[in-house]
Amino acid sequence: MDSKDEVRQDLLKYGNLLTQKGLVVAAGGNISARCGNLMYIKPSGFAFDELSAEDYVGCDIATGQAVDGNRKPSCEYLAHLACYRRRNDVGAVVHAHPPMALAVVNAGEQIRPLTPDFVAYLGRVEHLPFIVPGGPELAEAVGEKVARASAIVMQNHGAITVGRNLREAYYRMLVLEDAAKSIVASYAIRPPRFLTDQEVDAISNMEAEAYRMKLLANRVAQ
Repeated sequence: MDSKDEVRQDLLKYGNLLTQKGLVVAAGGNISARCGNLMYIKPSGFAFDELSAEDYVGCDIATGQAVDGNRKPSCEYLAHLACYRRRNDVGAVVHAHPPMALAVVNAGEQIRPLTPDFVAYLGRVEHLPFIVPGGPELAEAVGEKVARASAIVMQNHGAITVGRNLREAYYRMLVLEDAAKSIVASYAIRPPRFLTDQEVDAISNMEAEAYRMKLLANRVAQ
């Protein structure tokens, strides 16, 4: 298991990457990572590029209480807790505001499989109608959806991806936004062709894709 210092350094790294990729602006978005019986999460009210590693707040997963750090945890901490409590394999949660993914769902469309990368990284994407952020209603809805999928798009709000580690959760957010860009670009010409269920199953059973996803279990690239 990674130490809390390693976890905080990873949070700093991937939070800054979200900003650089344009997946969050200003103080928007939040990420967290599991460390034993704690989750370390972005503090409320700060942009990612304003933070140091020590600013990330440790919260007890069982109780939700902040027990390590001097900052107030993100207002979305309940949604993060719901992911960890619902799935033991979740080691990290990324919540961002990917603009193209939001454009698709705010227009009433869904993000569906387009490419082998989509199938390998995301499998399926769940969708939620707008629910006021930060409260127990949203956390409960996220917990229900994350039981079935590792990517959730929330209308008029943002997206959540989970992974065994921050690297995997971050890559899933990138692939989600890339798929949305392709959907928007396709509709400029004509409605896109999505993969069929049979094609999705065939891709899911490819040995090469299984090996590639196994590599993501490593915290850092080899």
